[in-house]
Amino acid sequence: MTPPHPQTPRFLAPAQVAELLSIDVDEVIALVHAGHLRGAPLGAPARWRIEEPSIEEYLAAQTEEARRMALWRQSQAASFPELWGRSVAPFV
Repeated sequence: MTPPHPQTPRFLAPAQVAELLSIDVDEVIALVHAGHLRGAPLGAPARWRIEEPSIEEYLAAQTEEARRMALWRQSQAASFPELWGRSVAPFV
């Protein structure tokens, strides 16, 4: 048996993905239906399989979203002098 080509995506069962992401199997299927993970029903009888590279892409997107939200929250807490880099003289 020859090893798979390096660019051939590996497919995982929803239960495996659920374990990796620490979520329920139903949530994995919902992520597929929402387009966040790539998957398809394969085989006979058809069973859902999720492309392994899409899991890494999903996690990278979630990490980036969390980073942006943290920066946004931080900017909302900043005072005007912190934003502009200097203090404004009060009106007399």
